[in-house]
Amino acid sequence: MTFPKELVSAENGYTIIKITLIFRSSKLTGNMNYPQPHLISFPKHGETSIGYISVTSNDILPFKAERIFWTYYTPESIVRGRHAHYKTEQILIAAGGRIIVNTDDGNGNIQSFVLDSPEKGLYVPPNVWHTMQYSHSSVQLVLASTLFDEKDYIRDYELFKKVWSKNA
Repeated sequence: MTFPKELVSAENGYTIIKITLIFRSSKLTGNMNYPQPHLISFPKHGETSIGYISVTSNDILPFKAERIFWTYYTPESIVRGRHAHYKTEQILIAAGGRIIVNTDDGNGNIQSFVLDSPEKGLYVPPNVWHTMQYSHSSVQLVLASTLFDEKDYIRDYELFKKVWSKNA
């Protein structure tokens, strides 16, 4: 086997061959075994005469919540999301109103979920492209596994498919 001269050098009687390894981390490809998007039920306490409360803790979530944020007053004509993540797992909850969430894992698995009750949430793994459309009065509560980092977002669908698709 011969190597280009610029990759070969000699040092202390040894021949040194410079090799650059290029690989995809399993964490950044479709090889990571995250669960598919799925609904999670939260405990519901109370009764119709006084109302209800749902309570959860990190003990029953699929990850430790590091960030919590919410969206509200989104016009019904707006589709939000349109991204995936490298690392962040999320649980989306309709604290009020209705949210339609569409998910796509880049391998032909497309699902649609309707969130219309604060006692259920949608687990969204990082390897899933997702979009959300809201009723005007909806309030979306999001539990995220990481702090905000713009570099964690994949906002280009073709790049998403290259990073996460098992066929890439």
